[in-house]
Order: sequence, then structure tokens, then C-alpha cells
Amino acid sequence: MKIQVTNEAPKTGLSREQRILSWIAVLLVAGFLIDQLRDVLMPFVVGMAIAYFFDPVADKLEEIGLSRTLATSTILIGFFVALVGLALLLIPALQKQITSAIQLIPLIVDRFRDAIDPLLAQMSTEVDQDTVTSIKEAVQKYAGTALKLATSFISNVWSGGLAVLNLLSLLLITPLVAFYLLRDWDRIVEKIDGLLPRDGAPAIRKQFQKIDQTLAGFVRGQASVCLVLMVIYAVGLSVVGMNASLLVGIAAGALAVIPYIGAAIGLVIGVALALAQFHQDWVSILLVAAVFVTGQTLESYVLTPRLVGGRVGLSPIWIIFAMLAGGSLFGLTGVLIALPVAAIAGVLVRFGIDQYMDSDLYHGEGAERSKPSSEK
Repeated sequence: MKIQVTNEAPKTGLSREQRILSWIAVLLVAGFLIDQLRDVLMPFVVGMAIAYFFDPVADKLEEIGLSRTLATSTILIGFFVALVGLALLLIPALQKQITSAIQLIPLIVDRFRDAIDPLLAQMSTEVDQDTVTSIKEAVQKYAGTALKLATSFISNVWSGGLAVLNLLSLLLITPLVAFYLLRDWDRIVEKIDGLLPRDGAPAIRKQFQKIDQTLAGFVRGQASVCLVLMVIYAVGLSVVGMNASLLVGIAAGALAVIPYIGAAIGLVIGVALALAQFHQDWVSILLVAAVFVTGQTLESYVLTPRLVGGRVGLSPIWIIFAMLAGGSLFGLTGVLIALPVAAIAGVLVRFGIDQYMDSDLYHGEGAERSKPSSEK
């Protein structure tokens, strides 16, 4: 019997399942590190966001002849000077309006009590006392639970990102991080591309392109929507005569980044302040509500379709879940990274569904394949 000798080396490459497990392990380690380092990540997350946002501008300046360093310096100096100037203009006005809004809080409580007491009195005459007592206890219990949950969420966000030390690091470190990341952005992208597994690099690049398109389209478009709504709310509430018009307008416009919930919170806060300020002047109160309804209508039917578009692939429900989960898990840092993570997860989920629908697991062995629905 002859023994055949071959020079082929045994295959030692990782199987598909081992590669998948390796990537899952990397993601788990990354999540663990984010959780452990969340108190110091804020300036780096903000700096990365600034660099990502202004990279196309830096590329344009390079095309007209500026060096990357000069383009980066020009962009960031202009950005931070504009930011500081805007803060110097707004802070004095906002300080007065915050004081005015705080002074209205006792009035809001009194107005709420005045509205509820007649209802409770009427119920006590029509319903037996035990039932009224049970309703009061249930309301107090659930109101206390809701307040506790809201306080816990805000506390997590605050402690996760706005401690005094983190605020100082945000102001001091963010400009440095933004400068170096923006200056070296193209080289960082090239370096990461060089580290991709060679056989899967084309597919990974394609998914990164989809993530970039989704994220850029949503973030830049949504930022424009928020700015326009800030102006609409602030001007509209000023015309109506609300004392805290600038404060409420800026807050309501910024909250528009959270679909539906942001608009609802802005409406509730605006109407509550209007009730405290205008009391029985129902025309002014209805005008305040009309400002928010008008802003939300413009946002839904004009601003978002034109500035964001419908092809970013981020469902409103998915955005709400991502931001609430990010804030609960990682504080304010989690809120900031929620949108990028949501965009990445959305693209990867669609890619995974396409792979599944083109696999034997979906079609069965030997069955004729067809293109996934997203590629038709």
C-alpha cells in the first residue's frame, strides 16, 4: 500500500462560527470598557462628534489648497468662537428666564390643586369614601413611582456626565480631542481600513458606508430641524407674551431630537407655565398650545421630510429606545452615543436579515436562491 505524501499544510484558519464568536467577544469587551470608563469618556465622545461633523468641511478646504492642519485650525477656532459668543449672548437672558420659571412652579402646583379639588369633592359626594380613599392612594402611589423613576433617570444622566470634574474636562479636553481627531481623520480611517480582515473587507466597507450615510443624514438633518424649531418656538412664545419664551423655545427645540416624546414634553411644560402665568386668560393659554401644535405640524410634514428625509432607516421607536437605554446605562455619555449605536445596529440588523434570507437556514439546502428584499 502506497502512502501519498502531500506538501499541503493543514488549514488553521478560523471557521465562520469562530469568527462570529470573536466579534461578539470584541463587542462585549467594548461594552464593558464603556461602562467602566463612562465617567471620563464625555470629552472624547463630544470631540469625536465634532470631528465627524466637520470632516466634510475640512475636505472642502483641503481641495481649495489649505493644508489639513490649517483647515482644522480654521474650522475649530471659528466653531468655538461662535459657540462662546452665542453662550455669552444667551446666558444672561436664560438666567433671568430660569429664575422666572422657577418662581412659577408654586403657582403651577396651586393651579393643579385648584383644578383637582373640585373633582375630588364631587367624587366624594357621588362615590363612597372608601373608593375615593383608594383612588387617592393609587394616584399617590403611581405618581410617586413615576417621580422616582424620572428622578432616577435624570440622576443617572447627571452623575454620568455632568459632575464638576467631568464638566471641566469637557471644556478643557474636548477642543484638543476635536483638533487631533479632525486633523488625522482620514489617516485614522485609512488605518482602520487596513486592519479589516481581507476576505471580508469589501462587505465591511459597504456596511460602514451605509452607516455613514444613515448617521450623517440623520444627525445633520435633525440638527437643522432642532435649530429651526428653537427659532419657531422662541419667537412664537415671545409674541404670545410668555416670560420664559427663550428658555422654553430652546429646550423644546432641543428635545425634538426624541421623536414624539420631545414634542409632548415641550407642550406639557409650555402649557403648564402658561397656566401659571396667564391663569384665567384662556386665549393666551390656547395660543401657547397653538405654537407647539404648529411647530410639531411643521416638523412632521415639512421640516423632517425635507431636511432629514425618509431613507435614513432609523425608526422613531428605535431612536426613543436607544436614547432612553443609553441614558439609563451610561448617563449623558450614553445619550450622546445612542444615535451612532442605533444607526450601526440598524444597518447590521438589516445586513444580518439579508444574509439569513440568502442562506440555507431560510431557503433549505439545495433550494433556489433569490435576492433579499432590500436588494431588489
